[in-house]
Amino acid sequence: MKILVTGGAGFIASHIVDAYINAGHRIIVVDNLSSGFRKNLNPKAVFYKADITNARAIETIFKKEKPEVVNHHAAVVEIIKSLRDPLPTLTVNILGTANLLAQFARYGTGKNKKFIFASTGGALYGEPRKIPANESTPILPLSPYGLSKKLAEDTIRYYGRMHNFDYFILRYANVYGPRQNPKGEAGVVAIFSGLMKKGITPTIFGDGTKSRDYVYVGDIAHANLLATKRGKNDAVNIGSGKTISDQKIFDTIANVTGFTGKPNYAPYRKGEVYRISLDAQRAKRILGWNPSVKFEEGISRTAATI
Repeated sequence: MKILVTGGAGFIASHIVDAYINAGHRIIVVDNLSSGFRKNLNPKAVFYKADITNARAIETIFKKEKPEVVNHHAAVVEIIKSLRDPLPTLTVNILGTANLLAQFARYGTGKNKKFIFASTGGALYGEPRKIPANESTPILPLSPYGLSKKLAEDTIRYYGRMHNFDYFILRYANVYGPRQNPKGEAGVVAIFSGLMKKGITPTIFGDGTKSRDYVYVGDIAHANLLATKRGKNDAVNIGSGKTISDQKIFDTIANVTGFTGKPNYAPYRKGEVYRISLDAQRAKRILGWNPSVKFEEGISRTAATI
């Protein structure tokens, strides 16, 4: 199967590309390398350096490659950056998605045309009254980033309905693992690991009780592989259903890296969700997916690569 993957030089999607290639699929990667790295590119994939908001460039690629499946991961993903300046996040995550959909509607081929989208569960539901949140939880994002993913989901549903192709939406918990950038604004596991290995004290925003649901990147890649052939016109959470506090993140990484210091604490940042975890029972039912990598094992694998 010919699959076009956006953001395929980035942290998450590069693992998905590897999983696809190992499964025998033909892969085209589109990435502008603004946050991805050439070293993450699988040499067996065809690579185009292009921005998903560039209509002419994206049309040229789709017209030539005519993919059967699009797996869309290219995005601006930093919540705090979206709060400081929302326009780049909204432009890339909404208009860029619409650009891909328009070209897929025109040039996509095959009887099983499908658009797979990386959404967010961690930022989409806001502060739900009940956790773990399921897919029926009201969508009340606290940041422009969460809003951009909600609007992108709506755009995908519209194009799928109007142009008669299938879609499948994966709402991720916090993803961590090898290739996560320790110098970015997002990705606390990579950031803390990188700092501790250098003997630098990380900063926790809040008192350490803020908590998230964490899923290892290899499990995310597996969910995408399953979604290529399973699931139709639906959205599912991809999470563990468990909350892990910032303090536990710090303590676990400190134990793995041998760091003996105490964290710095800074004021809680507006726009960040205080507590969230995701119910992934629908993903289990539709995809046959379950997370397989335990948190402590995932932390050890991640820290070893940074």
